[in-house]
Amino acid sequence: MNVPELFGSSVFNRQVMQDKLPREIYKSLLKTIDEGAPLDMSVANVVANAMKDWAVEKGATHFTHWFQPMTGITAEKHDSFITPTKDGKVIMDFSGKELVVGEPDASSFPSGGVRATFEARGYTAWDPTSFAFVKDGTLYIPTAFFSYSGEVLDKKTPLLKSMAALNKQALRILRLFGNTSAKQVYSTVGAEQEYFLIDKKMYEARKDIIFTGRTLFGAKPPKGQELEDHYFGAIKTRVSAYMKDLDEELWKMGILAKTKHNEVAPCQHELAPVFTSTNVASDQNQLVMETMKKVAERHGLYCLLHEKPFAGINGSGKHNNWSMSTDTGLNLLDPGSTPAENGQFMLFLAAVIKAVNLHQDLLRLSVASAGNDHRLGANEAPPAIVSVFLGEELEQVLESLEKGVKYSGKGKKTMKLGVDTLPELPKDTTDRNRTSPFAFTGNKFEFRMVGSSFSLAGPNIIVNTIVADVLKEFADRLEKAIDFNTALHDLVVDTIRENKRILFNGNNYSAQWQEEAKKRGLLNLKNAAEALPHFADKKNIELFERNGVFTAREVETRTDILLENYSKILTIEALTMSEMAKKDIFPAINEYITALCETVKDKKSAVSVINCAGEEKLIRKLSDGNESLFAKAEELDELLLQTKEIDASEKLAVFFAEKVIPVMRELRICADDMELIAAKKYWPFPTYGDILFSV
Repeated sequence: MNVPELFGSSVFNRQVMQDKLPREIYKSLLKTIDEGAPLDMSVANVVANAMKDWAVEKGATHFTHWFQPMTGITAEKHDSFITPTKDGKVIMDFSGKELVVGEPDASSFPSGGVRATFEARGYTAWDPTSFAFVKDGTLYIPTAFFSYSGEVLDKKTPLLKSMAALNKQALRILRLFGNTSAKQVYSTVGAEQEYFLIDKKMYEARKDIIFTGRTLFGAKPPKGQELEDHYFGAIKTRVSAYMKDLDEELWKMGILAKTKHNEVAPCQHELAPVFTSTNVASDQNQLVMETMKKVAERHGLYCLLHEKPFAGINGSGKHNNWSMSTDTGLNLLDPGSTPAENGQFMLFLAAVIKAVNLHQDLLRLSVASAGNDHRLGANEAPPAIVSVFLGEELEQVLESLEKGVKYSGKGKKTMKLGVDTLPELPKDTTDRNRTSPFAFTGNKFEFRMVGSSFSLAGPNIIVNTIVADVLKEFADRLEKAIDFNTALHDLVVDTIRENKRILFNGNNYSAQWQEEAKKRGLLNLKNAAEALPHFADKKNIELFERNGVFTAREVETRTDILLENYSKILTIEALTMSEMAKKDIFPAINEYITALCETVKDKKSAVSVINCAGEEKLIRKLSDGNESLFAKAEELDELLLQTKEIDASEKLAVFFAEKVIPVMRELRICADDMELIAAKKYWPFPTYGDILFSV
């Protein structure tokens, strides 16, 4: 296999554009991609024709505008290239208009009430910054999605707006440092994707996994992850074949799949790509998740992307490694080695620290979901409390700067930004802190709270916007300064002093941190029902409007969508639990009890005096457990009936969190306790031991 030749072979990338397009058309398209210049329709027509010819050469017969509605997954409507001719035949045709604008039905996608069901018209608009690609005989064109009346209905559009806001404010800062060569600043992301692989037959035998993506019942097996023998262990042959196939599929689509390894839990794995711009990273991560599932089918496997598919063992995250870079290749979160770069680095670092401190609520709610609630704070992922980890060396630098004293580390340089150089910092200034929600790791921040099934768009809209907003404040202040170096120094010192409560280098899992965070006044939004309503807080609406990312109406509707999604997921889970309890577990246990009773009867009839204490004790346990199981299932059904009377999305979410989830937990305990003592032949589903060690 020739990897360089394979890589990007299914992508209409810059090299293909250069080869297929006339020189002036190519240059015009690059101005649109790199500088946001308007796309002339005459250029679009030439690009469309070249794109069509290239796609047909790759075996494509159809095209689709590929978009990201508020469902959290992607959507597509396929149209063929065929156009009828007068002689009754067809030609393969594709116009600039078809490339630039599509018209899918918008009525059935989530809109938060901003669109009525009968208002069906919606549009997709080509995003030329994310390359088109061919997959399964179709040309995929990444697009934005909006309604007939202009309401934004997707996740890509606000992500692009947040990147534009960050670019605008970061360039203002760079100009103050004398950087005139950079024309663009963009956020970059490398998303480590965790996932589980289970045997397809196990998936088909578990209706909870089929309907919800996770197990709703399941007792702990004799062996889980206690021996830590799976983490970075030798990859099994079947999994290795899957990973090889997955890499090849991703490389064809120009996705820089770089690292693969076993994760902590049995049958859990991870794939990590090389960094790229956030918009492209978001599109590509959606492709990664789709491709993971598709390739798994070929290998008789099923890929689970739920945040917590199995209770009692580690769940899956999507570590969002975020940074800022210029089009000239300068990483703005790299400490650097010169005085100017160090001062510049400290300013951008201070901006991120302040942004996280001021907007803990937004970062928390950006990763809030019914699935991620099971994972956050479970000694495998950061807790619900947001904090920033810098490491001892950087924190000592900030402390010295704040106090105006000499840094005690390397060089003992005076802490005056822009006048004397800061100490030269090595790339890895500290060990990594796996418990931290937002950790600095050399030249980027790792946002570890993001759930494995999440779209990257949501969390990165938030990170981009909050940092852009602080940079705007910084630029406003520094542009008015008489003495830039003094103003820079004072600004960084003031920022550190006012926002240092968010800095924490210790163990985020510890009970002591919970108390300490409370003393510091940090938020602890423990579940999605608590976190999501804050999206529409006044300060947050003003933030998004100020930076041109969301309107007030868009914030309010998205809040409703997120809350409704939370309640819908829990409704499906509760209904599935009730059905499995009543239709599968209850009759199976009764069958086992009947068999035990027959055994006791046979024993006593054969011998006049015989000890059946074991069987009788087991019968009592199972009988009591089954009665409790049925009673809890009935209680759950009654609560679900009550939910139909609650109209307000926030009240409904709270009802699920406070009333429904506790009963679901109790129902599970009833079932799991019986699983541990029921004969295997009577238990109606594959157990955790069956599932986790079957691949």
